[in-house]
Amino acid sequence: MGLIELRDRIRPDAKGIVARLHAQGVQKIVMLTGDNERTARAVAAVVGIDEVRAELLPEDKVRAIEELVEKYDVVAMIGDGVNDAPAMARAHFAIAMGAVGSDAAIETADIALMTDDIGKVPWLIGHSRRTMNIIHQDIGISLATKALFVGLTAFGMASMWGAIAADVGVSLLVVANALRLLRAKKDNGKPKDYKTLSEKEMQGVQANGH
Repeated sequence: MGLIELRDRIRPDAKGIVARLHAQGVQKIVMLTGDNERTARAVAAVVGIDEVRAELLPEDKVRAIEELVEKYDVVAMIGDGVNDAPAMARAHFAIAMGAVGSDAAIETADIALMTDDIGKVPWLIGHSRRTMNIIHQDIGISLATKALFVGLTAFGMASMWGAIAADVGVSLLVVANALRLLRAKKDNGKPKDYKTLSEKEMQGVQANGH
């Protein structure tokens, strides 16, 4: 007699990715999977996932997302398969793993990562927040400058040419401010205390999954 065992291997950086998401303020991370419940719970316990819903059919995933949407202000779903697409459509926004994702998942998603590296998700959240901060800064700078020159012009303290020069200057300033986002390319999304799974932890998950 013999035994042939096929199983997926957990990413060593999975624990660090989940920790980074929690640190960024993600309130709850839920695993929705069609896989065996025992294995799913063993993985979640080691990686740090908050809730597990296993042995789900595509329609079960849809219902799970709808429940989460009713409970939380913002629900994002990450998926890569055809079975994930209906549930992704129910989330507030969806992220597809572009390199390994199905066409249905990519078309349904609001954002498609061009690699299969889920570690890019924390980077994506951080980058989107930086983008929104810069947008707010640029709007504030522009409105404040225009309001200032409207007031100066009303009191005869600014000329038309001065207002034009200020407008051009503000345009250059907001563009220069936006260029700061280019520095985000150097960020790999990993903090100094980034955690990885040890071989012992991964073996423990594999043993608990049997």
